[in-house]
Amino acid sequence: MLRHTRALALAAALSGTTFMLTSFAPAFAAEAERREATIMVSGEGEAAIAPDMALVSLSVVRDAATAGEALSANSAAMAEVLASLKEQGIAEKDMQTTDFSIQPKYRQQPTDGTGFEAPEIVGYSVSNGLTVRVRDLAKLGGLIDQAVTLGVNQGGNIVFTNDNPDAAIDAARKAAVADAAAKAKTLSEAAGVKVGRVIDISENFARPMPMMMSAAAPMAKRMDEAMPVATGENRFTVTVNITYGLEQ
Repeated sequence: MLRHTRALALAAALSGTTFMLTSFAPAFAAEAERREATIMVSGEGEAAIAPDMALVSLSVVRDAATAGEALSANSAAMAEVLASLKEQGIAEKDMQTTDFSIQPKYRQQPTDGTGFEAPEIVGYSVSNGLTVRVRDLAKLGGLIDQAVTLGVNQGGNIVFTNDNPDAAIDAARKAAVADAAAKAKTLSEAAGVKVGRVIDISENFARPMPMMMSAAAPMAKRMDEAMPVATGENRFTVTVNITYGLEQ
């Protein structure tokens, strides 16, 4: 009797499961029919503008027998550089100390055998780095020359950038969307369908690689004329991914 009861219960459960699967099948089919046909394309847009600002890295390095002497010499030279930059119209907000270090200098003599004596400190080197935003690019060459004259003896890397590139980025966005729309139109026409509504859109924006140049030559010696500077242009690129619905 117990086995008969269990068999009836199992049969009822299987019958219910079959009924549930049978009842959901039309719903799945209807959902598949309602699913919208889509096409996903990517578009790229680019805009180029001339830089209107430069970031210049300058460093003052001084060596001396003691850390105190090296620091004093470095501080005096950097004070003159800062004063000169202010006289040339650089605002305090556009000057920032980016690194500062005091390092011992070692000497290690070889022994009579194959080894070396223990290293000994023979002096100290103090380095003080400064990053300067130059908003008037016409003054850039002369500004670097003057800084070198007053004591800058290391650095000189220049990065050209833009203070506010929003307009160029917006232009690149519009060009990217237009490029994607043109691709979608070409593909849909080839497939014999029409482009419908925009279902999804996303953006990938990469800031341009900074245009860099080195002012190593002025670090070595003073030029009679201001260092020549070529600013070039910065290019902003935007990529968009757009999913369109398709109409038969």
